[in-house]
Amino acid sequence: LVSSVTGEEKRIAQVLPLVKRYGCAVIALTSDESGIPGDAQARLAIARKIVAAAEAIGVPREDVIVDCACMTVGTDTGAALVTLEAARLIRAELGCNLTLGASNVSYGLPDRRVVNTAFLPLAIAAGINCPIVDPTVEGLRELVLATDLLLDRDRWATRYTRNFKAKRTAASRS
Repeated sequence: LVSSVTGEEKRIAQVLPLVKRYGCAVIALTSDESGIPGDAQARLAIARKIVAAAEAIGVPREDVIVDCACMTVGTDTGAALVTLEAARLIRAELGCNLTLGASNVSYGLPDRRVVNTAFLPLAIAAGINCPIVDPTVEGLRELVLATDLLLDRDRWATRYTRNFKAKRTAASRS
């Protein structure tokens, strides 16, 4: 996994041929020469540009993981909404796998875990399927599984109940 390519022409020309040559996946940051756009449509346009450039040289779309560029609500309370809208647009139009540093949303705020935990299900519902999260947060796996269940991404609650049973079995062995 290569981290990362942006919408900058120079970066596209440098990074994507290496991705193709070595047959790996790449993180596509929704930023360009102007930085990270403050609106979802502009982030979609950058993602569209990177995906088109990748496919043009033979890098399959499934190997492009788009980072929707989560910014902090500590300095812009609309930042999370822009990120979520960008994710929805990119998922709907391009169908790419999506990532983001989920804890970026709370940077500079007190009690960040609360904000991060509230944001994660929203991000998953918007289409983020490769979130970067703090693995030390208790119950995070269960939160993700419950979110998938509620979004009808876990038919018959198979993964959710399998996880519950595994935890119960592990606890009884302790």
